Amino acid sequence: MYDAPNREMKVDQKTTKISARGVQVYYGDTHAIKDVDVDIEDRTVTAFIGPSGCGKSTFLRCLNRMNDTIDVCRVKGEIKLDGEDIYDKRVDPVQLRAKVGMVFQKPNPFPKSIYDNVAYGPRIHGLARDKADLDEIVERALRRGAIWNEVKDRLDAPGTGLSGGQQQRLCIARAVATEPEVLLMDEPCSALDPIATAQVEELIDELRESYSVVIVTHSMQQAARVSQKTAFFHLGNLVEFGETGQIFTNPQDSRTESYITGRIG
Repeated sequence: MYDAPNREMKVDQKTTKISARGVQVYYGDTHAIKDVDVDIEDRTVTAFIGPSGCGKSTFLRCLNRMNDTIDVCRVKGEIKLDGEDIYDKRVDPVQLRAKVGMVFQKPNPFPKSIYDNVAYGPRIHGLARDKADLDEIVERALRRGAIWNEVKDRLDAPGTGLSGGQQQRLCIARAVATEPEVLLMDEPCSALDPIATAQVEELIDELRESYSVVIVTHSMQQAARVSQKTAFFHLGNLVEFGETGQIFTNPQDSRTESYITGRIG
Protein backbone atom coordinates (compact mmCIF):
# COMPACT_ATOMS: atom_id res chain seq x y z
CA MET A 1 0.00 0.00 0.00
CA TYR A 2 1.36 3.39 -0.93
CA ASP A 3 0.73 6.94 0.16
CA ALA A 4 0.02 9.45 -2.54
CA PRO A 5 3.12 11.63 -2.99
CA ASN A 6 3.24 14.59 -0.67
CA ARG A 7 2.33 17.48 -2.99
CA GLU A 8 3.28 20.09 -0.40
CA MET A 9 7.00 19.26 -0.54
CA LYS A 10 7.69 21.61 -3.45
CA VAL A 11 10.97 22.89 -2.09
CA ASP A 12 12.64 19.52 -1.52
CA GLN A 13 11.26 17.08 -4.04
CA LYS A 14 13.11 13.81 -3.54
CA THR A 15 14.09 11.70 -6.53
CA THR A 16 13.73 7.93 -6.61
CA LYS A 17 17.14 6.29 -6.12
CA ILE A 18 16.11 2.62 -6.17
CA SER A 19 12.96 1.28 -7.76
CA ALA A 20 11.83 -2.34 -7.18
CA ARG A 21 8.97 -3.96 -9.08
CA GLY A 22 7.56 -7.46 -8.70
CA VAL A 23 10.54 -8.73 -6.68
CA GLN A 24 10.34 -12.39 -5.68
CA VAL A 25 13.04 -14.28 -3.78
CA TYR A 26 13.26 -18.06 -3.45
CA TYR A 27 15.59 -20.12 -1.27
CA GLY A 28 15.25 -23.45 -3.00
CA ASP A 29 11.50 -24.18 -2.77
CA THR A 30 10.88 -21.56 -0.07
CA HIS A 31 9.20 -18.39 -1.34
CA ALA A 32 10.86 -15.82 0.94
CA ILE A 33 9.85 -12.52 -0.73
CA LYS A 34 6.53 -12.17 -2.55
CA ASP A 35 5.94 -9.57 -5.24
CA VAL A 36 7.49 -6.50 -3.58
CA ASP A 37 7.11 -3.06 -5.19
CA VAL A 38 8.87 -0.12 -3.54
CA ASP A 39 10.57 3.18 -4.43
CA ILE A 40 13.47 4.28 -2.22
CA GLU A 41 14.20 7.99 -2.30
CA ASP A 42 17.56 9.69 -2.52
CA ARG A 43 18.93 11.39 0.60
CA THR A 44 16.32 9.76 2.78
CA VAL A 45 16.54 7.14 5.54
CA THR A 46 14.16 4.28 4.79
CA ALA A 47 13.57 1.74 7.58
CA PHE A 48 12.47 -1.87 7.03
CA ILE A 49 10.61 -3.21 10.06
CA GLY A 50 8.75 -6.43 10.80
CA PRO A 51 8.94 -9.64 12.87
CA SER A 52 12.01 -11.90 12.70
CA GLY A 53 12.06 -13.99 9.53
CA CYS A 54 9.64 -11.69 7.68
CA GLY A 55 12.03 -11.06 4.77
CA LYS A 56 13.34 -7.57 5.50
CA SER A 57 17.05 -8.55 5.50
CA THR A 58 16.54 -10.82 2.47
CA PHE A 59 15.04 -7.93 0.53
CA LEU A 60 17.82 -5.58 1.70
CA ARG A 61 20.40 -8.01 0.32
CA CYS A 62 18.66 -7.91 -3.07
CA LEU A 63 19.56 -4.22 -3.38
CA ASN A 64 23.30 -4.89 -3.80
CA ARG A 65 23.05 -8.50 -5.05
CA MET A 66 24.45 -10.01 -1.85
CA ASN A 67 22.00 -12.88 -2.39
CA ASP A 68 24.10 -13.83 -5.44
CA THR A 69 26.53 -15.40 -2.98
CA ILE A 70 23.90 -17.96 -1.84
CA ASP A 71 23.72 -20.91 -4.27
CA VAL A 72 20.07 -21.84 -3.63
CA CYS A 73 18.81 -18.25 -3.82
CA ARG A 74 16.92 -16.98 -6.89
CA VAL A 75 15.77 -13.40 -7.36
CA LYS A 76 13.07 -12.48 -9.87
CA GLY A 77 11.55 -9.12 -10.80
CA GLU A 78 13.21 -5.79 -11.48
CA ILE A 79 15.41 -3.59 -9.30
CA LYS A 80 16.75 -0.38 -10.81
CA LEU A 81 19.38 1.99 -9.43
CA ASP A 82 19.08 5.40 -11.09
CA GLY A 83 16.96 3.76 -13.79
CA GLU A 84 19.46 0.98 -14.58
CA ASP A 85 18.65 -2.69 -13.95
CA ILE A 86 21.16 -3.94 -11.36
CA TYR A 87 20.48 -7.57 -12.36
CA ASP A 88 21.42 -6.96 -16.00
CA LYS A 89 24.09 -9.48 -17.03
CA ARG A 90 26.44 -6.62 -17.96
CA VAL A 91 26.44 -5.28 -14.39
CA ASP A 92 29.51 -6.28 -12.36
CA PRO A 93 28.31 -7.07 -8.79
CA VAL A 94 31.67 -5.89 -7.37
CA GLN A 95 31.26 -2.47 -8.99
CA LEU A 96 27.62 -2.39 -7.89
CA ARG A 97 28.66 -2.95 -4.26
CA ALA A 98 31.02 0.01 -4.49
CA LYS A 99 27.95 2.12 -5.34
CA VAL A 100 25.66 0.37 -2.85
CA GLY A 101 27.67 -0.06 0.36
CA MET A 102 26.66 -2.34 3.20
CA VAL A 103 27.09 -2.35 6.98
CA PHE A 104 26.30 -5.59 8.76
CA GLN A 105 24.69 -6.48 12.05
CA LYS A 106 27.92 -7.43 13.79
CA PRO A 107 30.87 -5.08 13.35
CA ASN A 108 33.30 -6.89 11.05
CA PRO A 109 36.52 -4.92 10.63
CA PHE A 110 39.21 -6.66 8.58
CA PRO A 111 42.21 -8.02 10.52
CA LYS A 112 44.20 -5.02 9.29
CA SER A 113 45.11 -1.58 10.57
CA ILE A 114 42.45 1.11 10.94
CA TYR A 115 43.98 2.86 7.92
CA ASP A 116 44.00 -0.28 5.75
CA ASN A 117 40.40 -1.12 6.67
CA VAL A 118 39.27 2.15 5.11
CA ALA A 119 41.84 2.19 2.28
CA TYR A 120 40.93 -1.32 1.08
CA GLY A 121 37.94 -0.38 -1.10
CA PRO A 122 39.47 2.72 -2.70
CA ARG A 123 42.60 0.67 -3.49
CA ILE A 124 40.81 -2.22 -5.22
CA HIS A 125 38.56 0.18 -7.15
CA GLY A 126 41.48 2.40 -8.19
CA LEU A 127 40.02 5.55 -6.63
CA ALA A 128 43.34 7.02 -5.41
CA ARG A 129 46.03 8.43 -7.69
CA ASP A 130 48.79 8.26 -5.08
CA LYS A 131 49.48 7.90 -1.34
CA ALA A 132 48.54 11.53 -0.59
CA ASP A 133 45.24 11.03 -2.40
CA LEU A 134 44.58 7.83 -0.45
CA ASP A 135 45.42 9.57 2.84
CA GLU A 136 42.82 12.22 2.00
CA ILE A 137 40.16 9.60 1.13
CA VAL A 138 40.83 7.72 4.39
CA GLU A 139 40.61 10.88 6.49
CA ARG A 140 37.41 12.01 4.77
CA ALA A 141 35.78 8.59 5.29
CA LEU A 142 36.79 8.42 8.96
CA ARG A 143 35.38 11.90 9.47
CA ARG A 144 32.13 10.84 7.80
CA GLY A 145 32.12 7.81 10.08
CA ALA A 146 32.40 10.19 13.06
CA ILE A 147 35.49 8.40 14.35
CA TRP A 148 38.43 10.44 12.99
CA ASN A 149 39.16 12.29 16.25
CA GLU A 150 39.28 9.00 18.17
CA VAL A 151 41.69 7.20 15.83
CA LYS A 152 43.73 9.85 13.97
CA ASP A 153 46.81 9.25 16.17
CA ARG A 154 46.73 5.45 15.87
CA LEU A 155 45.83 4.68 12.26
CA ASP A 156 48.37 1.82 12.25
CA ALA A 157 46.63 0.08 15.18
CA PRO A 158 44.43 -2.95 14.36
CA GLY A 159 40.77 -2.17 13.66
CA THR A 160 39.82 -5.22 15.71
CA GLY A 161 41.24 -3.51 18.82
CA LEU A 162 38.54 -0.85 18.87
CA SER A 163 35.40 -1.01 21.03
CA GLY A 164 32.22 -2.44 19.49
CA GLY A 165 30.71 0.98 18.77
CA GLN A 166 33.99 2.25 17.31
CA GLN A 167 34.29 -0.88 15.16
CA GLN A 168 30.81 -0.28 13.74
CA ARG A 169 31.65 3.35 12.96
CA LEU A 170 34.89 2.14 11.34
CA CYS A 171 32.80 -0.26 9.20
CA ILE A 172 30.56 2.67 8.21
CA ALA A 173 33.68 4.69 7.29
CA ARG A 174 34.91 1.71 5.26
CA ALA A 175 31.56 1.52 3.46
CA VAL A 176 31.53 5.24 2.55
CA ALA A 177 35.20 5.31 1.45
CA THR A 178 34.27 4.14 -2.06
CA GLU A 179 31.87 7.09 -2.40
CA PRO A 180 28.72 4.96 -2.61
CA GLU A 181 25.36 6.43 -3.52
CA VAL A 182 23.34 4.12 -1.28
CA LEU A 183 24.19 2.74 2.16
CA LEU A 184 22.46 -0.44 3.35
CA MET A 185 22.50 -1.21 7.07
CA ASP A 186 21.36 -4.57 8.41
CA GLU A 187 20.50 -4.04 12.10
CA PRO A 188 23.68 -1.97 12.59
CA CYS A 189 23.07 -1.33 16.30
CA SER A 190 21.84 -4.73 17.52
CA ALA A 191 25.27 -5.67 18.93
CA LEU A 192 25.90 -2.24 20.50
CA ASP A 193 25.24 -0.70 23.90
CA PRO A 194 22.84 2.28 24.24
CA ILE A 195 25.59 4.93 24.08
CA ALA A 196 27.18 3.44 20.94
CA THR A 197 23.69 3.03 19.45
CA ALA A 198 22.96 6.73 20.00
CA GLN A 199 26.25 7.64 18.29
CA VAL A 200 25.46 5.47 15.25
CA GLU A 201 21.90 6.85 15.04
CA GLU A 202 23.25 10.40 15.08
CA LEU A 203 25.69 9.40 12.34
CA ILE A 204 22.88 7.91 10.22
CA ASP A 205 21.07 11.24 10.40
CA GLU A 206 24.21 13.04 9.15
CA LEU A 207 24.82 10.50 6.37
CA ARG A 208 21.35 11.18 4.98
CA GLU A 209 22.66 14.51 3.66
CA SER A 210 24.92 12.63 1.22
CA TYR A 211 23.38 9.17 0.71
CA SER A 212 20.21 7.21 0.41
CA VAL A 213 20.24 5.08 3.58
CA VAL A 214 18.21 1.88 4.02
CA ILE A 215 18.20 0.37 7.49
CA VAL A 216 16.77 -2.94 8.70
CA THR A 217 15.93 -2.68 12.37
CA HIS A 218 14.10 -4.82 14.92
CA SER A 219 13.57 -1.69 17.02
CA MET A 220 10.47 0.30 16.17
CA GLN A 221 11.76 3.11 18.37
CA GLN A 222 14.91 3.26 16.28
CA ALA A 223 12.91 3.31 13.03
CA ALA A 224 10.82 6.17 14.42
CA ARG A 225 13.94 8.11 15.46
CA VAL A 226 16.12 7.79 12.36
CA SER A 227 13.88 7.27 9.30
CA GLN A 228 11.65 9.40 7.12
CA LYS A 229 10.06 6.43 5.31
CA THR A 230 9.14 3.03 6.78
CA ALA A 231 8.29 -0.27 5.11
CA PHE A 232 6.54 -2.99 7.14
CA PHE A 233 7.23 -6.57 6.07
CA HIS A 234 5.24 -9.60 7.22
CA LEU A 235 5.59 -13.22 6.03
CA GLY A 236 7.56 -12.16 2.95
CA ASN A 237 5.07 -9.47 1.91
CA LEU A 238 5.56 -5.72 1.91
CA VAL A 239 2.37 -4.90 3.78
CA GLU A 240 2.65 -1.14 3.97
CA PHE A 241 5.06 1.63 2.99
CA GLY A 242 4.85 5.33 3.67
CA GLU A 243 5.97 8.31 5.75
CA THR A 244 7.34 7.07 9.07
CA GLY A 245 5.05 9.28 11.13
CA GLN A 246 2.00 8.02 9.27
CA ILE A 247 3.01 4.35 9.56
CA PHE A 248 3.40 4.66 13.34
CA THR A 249 0.42 6.87 14.11
CA ASN A 250 -2.12 6.04 11.43
CA PRO A 251 -1.30 2.70 9.72
CA GLN A 252 -3.62 1.77 6.86
CA ASP A 253 -3.35 -2.02 7.28
CA SER A 254 -4.57 -3.95 10.34
CA ARG A 255 -1.41 -6.12 10.28
CA THR A 256 0.79 -3.02 10.60
CA GLU A 257 -1.30 -1.80 13.52
CA SER A 258 -1.10 -5.20 15.20
CA TYR A 259 2.70 -5.23 14.90
CA ILE A 260 3.15 -1.67 16.13
CA THR A 261 0.88 -2.24 19.13
CA GLY A 262 2.67 -5.50 19.99
CA ARG A 263 -0.10 -7.96 19.10
CA ILE A 264 2.09 -9.69 16.51
CA GLY A 265 5.87 -9.85 16.44
